[in-house]
Amino acid sequence: MIEKTASVHWEGRGKKGQGQISTQTPALKAYPYGFGSRFEDDRRGTNPEELLGAAHAACFTMAFSFACDKAGFSTDSVDTTAKVRLSPQGDGFVIDHIELRLEATMPGIDDATFQEIAKAAKQGCPLSKALASVPEIAMTAVLRS
Repeated sequence: MIEKTASVHWEGRGKKGQGQISTQTPALKAYPYGFGSRFEDDRRGTNPEELLGAAHAACFTMAFSFACDKAGFSTDSVDTTAKVRLSPQGDGFVIDHIELRLEATMPGIDDATFQEIAKAAKQGCPLSKALASVPEIAMTAVLRS
């Protein structure tokens, strides 16, 4: 079993409050987040949706690379983005759409096999499974020449 840890410290009320996110590794140490970085255009901090997107893109990319390796294909270069949409719902918000876009440079693979591996990797990715309550997780996979 593998467990990873992240923590948050928050001070202040609601929109005026400010938080700091830290991870077990030194990747994030007291990194700021708050209302402005989540709902406005304050780029001095992060937000939960951005972090979720980064985690999902990382997990999916790794699952894809492992699946390609298992099938005998080399992943020379893989780039993935994840767009996470936070939409108002009732008195709160909901993540209702995630769009994954994978672009890869891989020798010796045809597009049909590439698409099949990408689809299976999306379904098998632990974060995709954890996010099963999101109504739509779309994926575009582009094989670069």
